[in-house]
Amino acid sequence: MFDILNILTVGILLGGIYALVAVGLNLIFGVIRVVNFAQGEFVTLGLYGAYAAQLTIGMDPYVAPLVVVPLLFLLGAAVYYVLLRPLQNEPMMQVFATFGILMISQNALLALTGGVAYSVQSSVIGQSISLGPIQIGLSRVIVLVVTTAVTLAVALFLRHSRNGKAIRAVAQDRTAARLMGIRVEKVYTITFGIGAALAGLAGCLLSPLYSMTPQIGMNFILPAFAVVVLGGLGSVLGAFVGGFIVGLTEALAGYYLDPALKHAVIFIVFIAVLVVRPSGLFGLAGAEEVGLRDQS
Repeated sequence: MFDILNILTVGILLGGIYALVAVGLNLIFGVIRVVNFAQGEFVTLGLYGAYAAQLTIGMDPYVAPLVVVPLLFLLGAAVYYVLLRPLQNEPMMQVFATFGILMISQNALLALTGGVAYSVQSSVIGQSISLGPIQIGLSRVIVLVVTTAVTLAVALFLRHSRNGKAIRAVAQDRTAARLMGIRVEKVYTITFGIGAALAGLAGCLLSPLYSMTPQIGMNFILPAFAVVVLGGLGSVLGAFVGGFIVGLTEALAGYYLDPALKHAVIFIVFIAVLVVRPSGLFGLAGAEEVGLRDQS
């Protein structure tokens, strides 16, 4: 009984990590209709940003988002405006461009760091919370709490704010939104910036848990894609719930089968869900064409 409770706890906490990465990825896909292969690199930049903040000004990685998140928003907005906006009418070229960003980022970081792994320190590391017989690391609880809060904040932003309503309008019908006076390119730029900022936030929160290398983003992007499709293309709630499904699946597969097979099991579940429900658990049929589903 203790083992299964421990496994479920690990799976839920791991799911919080995947959900945080996937929410931004799903937001970008739902609005701009771009499969962003560079999302994992924004997580990597968040990790290195937390390291740089601690190295230069002694900032704790859980405080670093105050600096890193705005910078990643600006970087994401610049990437869309400079590189992806000119390819707006060439969706496949946009996908290839994001893959190009991935390769450039990895090689640039490799050149700068020489492949040496870095880590950051936090006063939170080593602290834990007791849940009956189970000890839960406080750092992972923070990730779970922040993921839940961020998902709720994004949903409220999309539903109630002026920019959020503009994002939903563009996602549902770009042409109609343009005719109503909404600046579609501005909405796309803001959306890509938000997606990058959320990835940067994930990187900061994960920095005390992982040794950072230039390729670490790949550890998150593949499960995040599974999360996005499982939860439903364009659904923020789906990305949140899908993260926990993938996290629990990985934890159970690693314990009962073989840790080396955990990703294979994730994608078996992924394929099974798509066979039964091609739009994902919370997606709408045709979401890949319609865009972000109404969060209300």
